[in-house]
Amino acid sequence: QAKECNGVKVPIDTSKPNPNEVEFDNLYLDMNGIIHPCTHPEDKPAPKNEDEMMVAIFEYIDRIFNIVRPRRLLYMAIDGVAPRAKMNQQRSRRFRASKEGMEAAEEKQKIRQEILAKGGFLPPEEVKERFDSNCITPGTEFMDNLAKCLRYYIADRLNSDPGWKNLTVILSDASAPGEGEHKIMDYIRRQRAQPNHDPNTHHCLCGADADLIMLGLATHEPNFTIIREEFKPNKPKPCALCNQMGHEVKDCQGLPREKQGKHDQFADTLPVSEQEFIFIRLCVLREYLERELTMASLPFTFDFERSVDDWVFMCFFVGNDFLPHLPSLEIREGAIDRLVNIYKNVVHKTGGYLTESGFVNLQRVQMIMLAVGEVEDSIFKKRKDDDDNFKRRQKEKKKRLKRDQPAFIPGGQFSPQALGNRCSPQAICNPRQAAFEMRMHERQNSTTSASPNTSLTPDGSPSLGGGIKRKCEDSDSEPEPEDNIRLWETGWKQRYYKNKFDVDASDEKFRRKVVQSYVEGLCWVLRYYYQGCASWNWYYPFHYAPFASDFEGIADMPSDFEKGSKPFKPLEQLMGVFPAASGNFLPPTWRKLMTDPESSIIDFYPEDFAIDLNGKKYAWQGVALLPFVDERRLRAALEEVYPDLTPEESRRNSLGGDVLFVGKHHPLCDFIVEQYKTKNTEAVDIPPELCHGIQGKLTLNDNAVLPDQVVESPVPMLRDLTQNSAVSISFKDPQFAEDFVFKATVLPGAKKPAPVLKPGDWEKTNNDGRPWRPQLGFNRDRKPVHLDQSAFRTLGHTMPRDRGILGMYPNAVPLAAYGAPYARPLLGGQQQIPKLLSNLRPQESWRGPTPLFQQTPQR
Repeated sequence: QAKECNGVKVPIDTSKPNPNEVEFDNLYLDMNGIIHPCTHPEDKPAPKNEDEMMVAIFEYIDRIFNIVRPRRLLYMAIDGVAPRAKMNQQRSRRFRASKEGMEAAEEKQKIRQEILAKGGFLPPEEVKERFDSNCITPGTEFMDNLAKCLRYYIADRLNSDPGWKNLTVILSDASAPGEGEHKIMDYIRRQRAQPNHDPNTHHCLCGADADLIMLGLATHEPNFTIIREEFKPNKPKPCALCNQMGHEVKDCQGLPREKQGKHDQFADTLPVSEQEFIFIRLCVLREYLERELTMASLPFTFDFERSVDDWVFMCFFVGNDFLPHLPSLEIREGAIDRLVNIYKNVVHKTGGYLTESGFVNLQRVQMIMLAVGEVEDSIFKKRKDDDDNFKRRQKEKKKRLKRDQPAFIPGGQFSPQALGNRCSPQAICNPRQAAFEMRMHERQNSTTSASPNTSLTPDGSPSLGGGIKRKCEDSDSEPEPEDNIRLWETGWKQRYYKNKFDVDASDEKFRRKVVQSYVEGLCWVLRYYYQGCASWNWYYPFHYAPFASDFEGIADMPSDFEKGSKPFKPLEQLMGVFPAASGNFLPPTWRKLMTDPESSIIDFYPEDFAIDLNGKKYAWQGVALLPFVDERRLRAALEEVYPDLTPEESRRNSLGGDVLFVGKHHPLCDFIVEQYKTKNTEAVDIPPELCHGIQGKLTLNDNAVLPDQVVESPVPMLRDLTQNSAVSISFKDPQFAEDFVFKATVLPGAKKPAPVLKPGDWEKTNNDGRPWRPQLGFNRDRKPVHLDQSAFRTLGHTMPRDRGILGMYPNAVPLAAYGAPYARPLLGGQQQIPKLLSNLRPQESWRGPTPLFQQTPQR
């Protein structure tokens, strides 16, 4: 982190060797994982306006750059228009975000009025527009502005930061179609297929999604690392009404802030802990998988790379962004382990691997699925038993806590003191008064809690007419959503299809249609991970998945996709994923289609919708039952309003591409400047020897960053770049034939990283009972900074004895306490160290301080 000196931040020199003892070549940023926490953070106050958000994004990228320090390439990818299969999930998320945001604002306003009516204290309400996170979608003005700001940021760093000197920077903004992480994967795949690619490139990908781990494994690159924020669960959040910690909005009492400590200088600021980052090293995960998946005596030769692809494929069954997970496979119930065990048992019969370079062998997948189907019934029964056992244990725990709680704990001077407290208990003053207060408190308690058999009338007096029903909060069990499916009872399949799909389970044709769609989905997702988008239009047309036992006869199902499909345009996608409440990001006539009762597509935008908990506990885990968008009807409705677009809106509605940036020290800089001088309109190939082996096509950019031209700052608080020497140009990945297959193998010449795991790492108890500690950096034998024994002794002599804080330092005995033979001779003018432990006798020095109960009482 940058250090501060006299209020000035001293930047970090990123051209110096990486402090983690490893040098990375390429850093890829999945930008949406950066944009969201910077624009609406959970653990600190939100930025006041868009400019502050942009600066926060710049600082975040700087922090990642300081940690990783790439030497060849920085690739920033923002989510562009997604395939149709992903748009259904985006639609569900955005409708929910809008609904939850409005509900939260209403609840906040209601509680605020209640507190103020009671005379409570609340800080004045900030008049600021609620930031609608739905604007982080391609096609909005916000994303257009973000692309401009990132162009300025890249030019600024290439001009001023020594760590960026020889770096190639590629920006793929929201106008380039495709999800951020898949644009990155597509780039890696296409570069790997080039003859100049270095097979030992060290990749580092920044992002928090779990599917990045699968995507990283799917590249088969030996050196692939993921950097992500360390997840800290249950981080305290301030109350949205009074900005105080320790309670939520619904529990807010409207109490003024109490002074904490002597000065309480932090009363206005929230405790902001600096975000930590962790590395996930996929070469280590590959070692674990090799140990896990290696099988002896197979009827075919074992290939570890192919078994990794099978493992990635099996992980899709427990859920991904494009398909709902199978009802019997819950990731938290160890579904991945279960699948691996079934895979190991069945693979002897399959006669080969399930997948090859992103293409699925359905006959072999059918054998795995039917093996899962055989144990489906027992999985549902075990799930019910585990759930019941958990509830019973929680109930018993509550009862035990109630029973063991003392009836009355005295406060004040008579309150119980913790054993071993060094500070002596304070003297009792006015014990009669204290005893009287305790008696009155006791009496008050006994009158309010009337005898358990009598109940209270509304005015507080005991009523004689029997007991009243206990309040819901006092009962031991929480109200559970009603489960109509009851998967643990016979007939579960009939009930599931009747409830979820509203068809009879005996309707074989319909069930086959659901399975056909799901199988298509599995083939589409695997192709998406290994080859790129097979079809921009395909999507799974149901909210729920079939059962594993339904996967009969899937071997002969077709799994081809239409060729030549095109992505939606940005504003068309906005119409497909936005609720009516976020319509302000759209042109006025387009917005009207979402709200006008006469609109032909009004049914796509319900104001309220059901959320099916589907056996889960929280609403965010449930299934949002939204109608699917019919593409034909949507396009027909938009044809009428397309002429209303302004030139600016038409520009935002067009699809763009990637832009490549280099600084003046980069070998490619002169080559690009030459293209602008000659005004070459043709696309030219990058000379790979000038650009670390990167290949692709370059074409002139209309609003390029050019040397000796001022780069204007889109953020008012940042200066313009008057002495610019960076240059930018449009970049296109190497192109291949439509039926080209990228091979999922390790490239020839790739060196396998040295093994990291020791034999003891396979054992569950390899830590000798000690709490687990994260490894710092990439060297497990690196010694952390620590004090030696002499330093601890020095601390022991200098720390004050009467601090009242328990710790290890005050226990060290000063040298002078042992008497003359052990004392160090004093130098001239040096003062004698005071005897802190005068009750130690020299001949019994090994005994330590005299126990409290042996000391003579001081009067």
